[in-house]
Amino acid sequence: MEVEPARRDAAALDPELLQLAELAPGALRENSIIADALYSQWLVLPETTKLVKSLIEDAKTGAVLNVAGSSASTNAASSGSLPSMFPAGSAPPLSPRSTSGSPRVMRRGSGAGPSSLGSPLKLVSEPVREVIPQFYFKNGHPPTKDLKEQCLSRTDHLFFGGEGLQIQEFRSVTKDICKLPSFFSSVLFKKIDVACTGTVSRDAFVEYWINDNKITMDMASQIFEILRKPGYTYLTQDDFKPVLKELLATHPGLEFLQGTPEFQERYAETVIYRIFYSINRSGNGHLTLRELKRGNLIAALQQLDEEEDINKVLRYFSYEHFYVIYCKFWELDTDHDFLIDKENLIRYGNHSLTYRIVDRIFTQIPRKFTSMSEGKMGYEDFVYFILSEEDKSSEPSLEYWFKCIDLDGNGILTSNEMQFFYEEQLHRMECMAQEPVLFEDILCQMIDMIGPENESYFTLRDLKRCKLSGNIFNILFNLNKFMAFETRDPFLIRQERENPTLTEWDRFAHREYIRLSMEEDGEDASNGSGDVLLHEFGWTWMIMVVKRKNCKVGGYPVEAIVDSADSVTPKTTYKFYCADLIRYLSVILLCKHFCLAGKLGREVGGRPAVSRQQPQQSQMIL
Repeated sequence: MEVEPARRDAAALDPELLQLAELAPGALRENSIIADALYSQWLVLPETTKLVKSLIEDAKTGAVLNVAGSSASTNAASSGSLPSMFPAGSAPPLSPRSTSGSPRVMRRGSGAGPSSLGSPLKLVSEPVREVIPQFYFKNGHPPTKDLKEQCLSRTDHLFFGGEGLQIQEFRSVTKDICKLPSFFSSVLFKKIDVACTGTVSRDAFVEYWINDNKITMDMASQIFEILRKPGYTYLTQDDFKPVLKELLATHPGLEFLQGTPEFQERYAETVIYRIFYSINRSGNGHLTLRELKRGNLIAALQQLDEEEDINKVLRYFSYEHFYVIYCKFWELDTDHDFLIDKENLIRYGNHSLTYRIVDRIFTQIPRKFTSMSEGKMGYEDFVYFILSEEDKSSEPSLEYWFKCIDLDGNGILTSNEMQFFYEEQLHRMECMAQEPVLFEDILCQMIDMIGPENESYFTLRDLKRCKLSGNIFNILFNLNKFMAFETRDPFLIRQERENPTLTEWDRFAHREYIRLSMEEDGEDASNGSGDVLLHEFGWTWMIMVVKRKNCKVGGYPVEAIVDSADSVTPKTTYKFYCADLIRYLSVILLCKHFCLAGKLGREVGGRPAVSRQQPQQSQMIL
């Protein structure tokens, strides 16, 4: 047998090899015979027998087991260390341990640092505990000493006298110390004046703004804390109403609305609806701090506080945009009950939408209606619809129409679902004697346009990655925009590239505002309200036409319009201006013997007043 040679080999081992802690981990594993021989020889030693019996007795009595030593039995002296395999007095002395380690270990480590296989008796120094500074503060990071002293100095200057400030005087505190838009003054004042005393003392302001660490928050967090109700973790539409109320009362660009409070209310509602449409991506009406920070509302508020022309603040607050939305709703709401049904909505955009997509909207799949009437949408629902329809490049719009086309709600648009909506488009093209485009050809174009990850279907992620994805929906259910895309004017494309900051909605709202205001002014002129200045240019009308070869405007040659300058009517002027001025900028129309723009602040046919601000040079070119 091989056991006897193994025992002889074990007896001939260098005693230093018994320091198993210094052996490589696989030294004994590679030669298991030697390990078995060593273990067998160790078991037959007298000391081992005593140790095993002592452990058994300790286990029976329930004493704490300690193999390495400190046994409670009389074998404490002999159990302090493992029994040696050599007879007493015959074991050779161990070589002294080197502080630099064994030569074998040094060769094995190749200077890579201390070995991880060192003796277990070696003391390990405890690691130095690193003190991590506090990085989370429940009520915000406290201000630095310099910032606090600076803020207190300005506070003492504005609260000089110690009698406190009333709400009219608090505006400077909001603007200069808090660095917030001035129309947040009333909301901040009432937030501090909890007892409704009508004044805010210096101590009350310091406690709320400085001691409560509002001063170190970013502006989005400050506005969120000021607007939200106690105990709520989100903002609702009602939280923005006090801000809009003060804006309407103080902003110079909205002074002309002060005589029409009903339109002030509609303007405020429209602004709030637009804010929640763009920022509240969850669509639950609860605007969180995260959503507020990710949106562009804060930048719009800062611009609004510095800009006197309200129409230059295109995000959310433009009066021209409100005017277009409201007038579009008013045109469709024939009975003026402030509700729209399917038959009303099908007339939108000169019957541009298909019946199938209108039916899909009224199933409330893309968005639940807020109106309480069955089968009718209210003004808020219409705001969401028109913003989605006129700017299909925005993410809220893509999500809105994606839900409409996704008939089974599985999160993908298949060819069958898209063909279902395109069939009505194809029928309409045939009725209009236009050359129909087969769905198979259209599907290939859409796949090339979007470049989806899987060509058998479209996902919302595919659409959001492509800038032209809005045209997919126009192809499926908006015939007018589909044909316009197929025959798009290179001049308009170049114009869009020259001003890429404008969205599709901005361009649409500007065109429609001019058309609607000209429509209203034409009604004023036909009713005999002359001898006023044109609101768009501010000059008495004259006709000046720059002739262009083969150019027709309003269906009339340029020469015919020049020759019949004295017989220009409101209808031909309106047709000329709206239909062709966008396409032919070389034709400049002013008017002779014909004046527009009625009295300031007047409403016509239930519409709000047209904004009569002096136009800038950029407003004269669409």
